[in-house]
Amino acid sequence: MSEIQNKINQLIENRETARMGGGQKAIDKQHEKGKYTARERIQMLLDEGSFEEFDMFVTHRCYDFGMEKKHTFGDGVVTGYGTIDGRLVYVFAQDFTVTAGSLSLSMSDKICKVMDMAMRNGAPCIGLNDSGGARIQEGVNALAGYANIFQRNVMSSGVIPQISAIFGPCAGGAVYSPALTDFIIMKRETSNMFLTGPKVVKTVTGEDVTQEQLGGASMHTTKSGVAQFAVDTEEEGIQLIRQLLSYMPQNNMEDTPLAVCTDQINRLEDSLNEIIPDNPNKPYDMMEVIRAIVDNGEILESAADYAKNIITCFARFNGQSVGIIANQPKFMAGVLDINASRKAARFVRFCDAFNIPLVTLVDVPGFLPGTSQEYGGVITHGAKLLFAYCEATVPKVTVTLRKAYGGAYIVMSSKHIRGDINYAWPSAEIAVMGASGAVEVLQAKALAGFENAEEKAKFVAEKEQEYRDKFSNPYNAARYGYIDDVIEPRNTRFRIIRALQSLSTKRLQNPAKKHSNIPL
Repeated sequence: MSEIQNKINQLIENRETARMGGGQKAIDKQHEKGKYTARERIQMLLDEGSFEEFDMFVTHRCYDFGMEKKHTFGDGVVTGYGTIDGRLVYVFAQDFTVTAGSLSLSMSDKICKVMDMAMRNGAPCIGLNDSGGARIQEGVNALAGYANIFQRNVMSSGVIPQISAIFGPCAGGAVYSPALTDFIIMKRETSNMFLTGPKVVKTVTGEDVTQEQLGGASMHTTKSGVAQFAVDTEEEGIQLIRQLLSYMPQNNMEDTPLAVCTDQINRLEDSLNEIIPDNPNKPYDMMEVIRAIVDNGEILESAADYAKNIITCFARFNGQSVGIIANQPKFMAGVLDINASRKAARFVRFCDAFNIPLVTLVDVPGFLPGTSQEYGGVITHGAKLLFAYCEATVPKVTVTLRKAYGGAYIVMSSKHIRGDINYAWPSAEIAVMGASGAVEVLQAKALAGFENAEEKAKFVAEKEQEYRDKFSNPYNAARYGYIDDVIEPRNTRFRIIRALQSLSTKRLQNPAKKHSNIPL
């Protein structure tokens, strides 16, 4: 056998060794936990045969605490690029079979390389996280490795889509990279995210808490809002990544991909003419409205289990990707509070960064009152949503279905904050507040003078009706041009599509600045 053939055989052998990661025993242990390996995950994520791997033969550079005896090809992360539905993406997948996926400086260098390439080539970057955290044996070098990744996350933000999937542990400094990305997907039961684990919590605060309670997928998608999606299987999570990307452009310089639309653009939805209850305090399901007007009733909801009083989702109108923000009267009457404001503001800013038009469906009675909201800074958090809409330069189409009261009317993509086309249903009520509250303020002196309860009630009813006649309709706002047209509910799909078509060439730029100072 020739010398060159020996070298080729050695290469083939080295590749096989690298593909085994931490070895068969470690792989079997990973499978026993109900988890896939890094390479199996990448294979499921990317189009068949499209993966091109980088840095397969990288090893760590640590020689302390016995690490000089433990060198594994790849060093705990698999990196490279491939395609999803034919579109270029860059990916890194942490390999738990190698030193529990703990981060070394070499691992960080590998991750940073694909992040840099993703930025240079304008393609999304996907991180599949499954790591025990920083490699303690490397000390400050491991921390430097994390910092290098974080810096790139920040520089990539708003330039290329960044998606993180958490398929195992993610603790300490490791959580900040996913937190800096656009969307986080967590698998129930096997994944967790926290800054300090249960043992440290017990030592410092005395609390007894499990990993799942402290940082599990259910907690982060319902209580903290850190993650937007929780899935039951890794297959479901990986399919979700592919679905998410289908609504996004490759980068901030491109338009969203157009899908083939098989749904008639002038389809009438008669059910919408009857969906608003006669009683203004009675709820209905805004999701029924959304599914009735978008292409084929298909949506992808983000943060579905967090701040349910507002809906944020991706959908399509005539094949065009849009981001939909809608108050949900089914929960807390669709009121805006701290969590709803934060959730919606983040979604608006993502869509604006990546040229995804915004469709806003409004039925909001105002901001949630109370000491817990005021103490929690609802003013600042509400201002985030206001800021996000004011700053957004993408096409903005707004439909007011029922209530639009007070400051919440302004915040929800009103004409005054550069809403491009603002429609209203005949059932829309645009006013400073509801009739009963308005009468209490406007007729305070008159009400104080009544001694007879019946006469007082009659007076209140008359004044409330007078207020309703004036404001419980969209025509007062339409008189001033704040509403571009009052539309028949069943015609909503067609009117939104026509509006989006007319805005396809919209050009709007914000003043030149280093960056804005959003109220954080």
